[in-house]
Amino acid sequence: MAKQSTLRFGAQTDEVTSLLRVVNLVRTHEASTRPEIGRVTGLGRGVVTQRVDQAIEMGFLEDGEFGPSSGGRAPRTLRFRSDRGRIIVCALGALHIHVGVTLLDGDVLDAEHRAWDISRGPAETLDTAMGMIDELLARTPDVPVWGVAVGVPGPVDFGTGRPVAPPIMPGWNGFDVRRKFAQRYEAPVWVDNDVNLLALNERARRRDEHADLIYCKIGTGIGAGLLSQGRLHRGANGAAGDIGHVRVRDSDVPCRCGKTGCLEAVAGGWALVRDAEQAVADGSTGHLARWVSEGNALTPEAISRAAEDGDAVAISLVQRSARVVGESIAALVNMFNPATIVVGGAVPSAGEIFLAEVRQRVYELSLPLATRDLTIAQSVDDAREPLRGGAEMVREQLFDVTFPRWFAAGRPTVGGIFVDAA
Repeated sequence: MAKQSTLRFGAQTDEVTSLLRVVNLVRTHEASTRPEIGRVTGLGRGVVTQRVDQAIEMGFLEDGEFGPSSGGRAPRTLRFRSDRGRIIVCALGALHIHVGVTLLDGDVLDAEHRAWDISRGPAETLDTAMGMIDELLARTPDVPVWGVAVGVPGPVDFGTGRPVAPPIMPGWNGFDVRRKFAQRYEAPVWVDNDVNLLALNERARRRDEHADLIYCKIGTGIGAGLLSQGRLHRGANGAAGDIGHVRVRDSDVPCRCGKTGCLEAVAGGWALVRDAEQAVADGSTGHLARWVSEGNALTPEAISRAAEDGDAVAISLVQRSARVVGESIAALVNMFNPATIVVGGAVPSAGEIFLAEVRQRVYELSLPLATRDLTIAQSVDDAREPLRGGAEMVREQLFDVTFPRWFAAGRPTVGGIFVDAA
């Protein structure tokens, strides 16, 4: 328990600021010994000792092994107490629920996945997800939950944690997702678009805190997560990157959002399923036709696998999706000038069949300066990507954004995060 009498937490004093920085330096591995902290911060030896002792007393840091000697006595290393709390991540997709639990270092301890149609609505979906989470909590270390991340496949007002008119999530508009989880787990909750979690995972995976990166997900729907100098660009209301509903030139295909000609209605996974079903009904032969004749349902994943296996209809559909998506990505490249484009989701899992078309369109339509050092790559296609990304979001919000509000108490609380937030 913190000795609040020794620190003035009403305002962020120099003492508090330096203590926060010391904890975060050790947490992020920027400094691991007292001498290193002194060199990075410019604080005197006595002040560093005092701040470290305070952080140890409050339970954020602990002494580790002795480090290498530079000629004198070997310094003792410091470690952040990542085992003091757990992070819950619930990544909802159009057709699945994926949940996981991590410690404060963000490494996934345990995870569960279940096929699920998100159109079944928020009450049933979240009850099912929380049942899965409770099973994970029972199997992981019994320490308090410090934060919860929820990713959803649609637009989210990040400030309130409520989905806003999500096209593929009927019944979810304005639903208070945050409150449902906060009441259950008595911890602060952050809700975001699922592709933003994937972008944060890429930042962590690449260990690039200043990444200029766009993650473009082409699954059942289409969206993009935008990182500028390592920070997510959510826009004024959280709608940044929702390229799935950008108008495609010369298209009048109806979209599930109620408009016509949207990118998602032409190139998204559900659009490919629609067009593949029509092709099979019109008498096409090959892998997809056999798949359907055997009683299997067409999915974006099935179409991508068929394309890899040489099915002519599947290849045509995947390449058409890639060309149209590439045109939209080219516009993002011209506007944001990222260093890296990562494409992921069910449709790009067709590999080079998809990626080659995207590259061609981007390089054809983007400015030479914007593409001079541009890398376009496929995601690693790891099922735990959104879980790691969700943990990264919680860690960022806890330790970079809200830390001064709650660290005197030794752990975050729901009120300590949200009551004072504007």
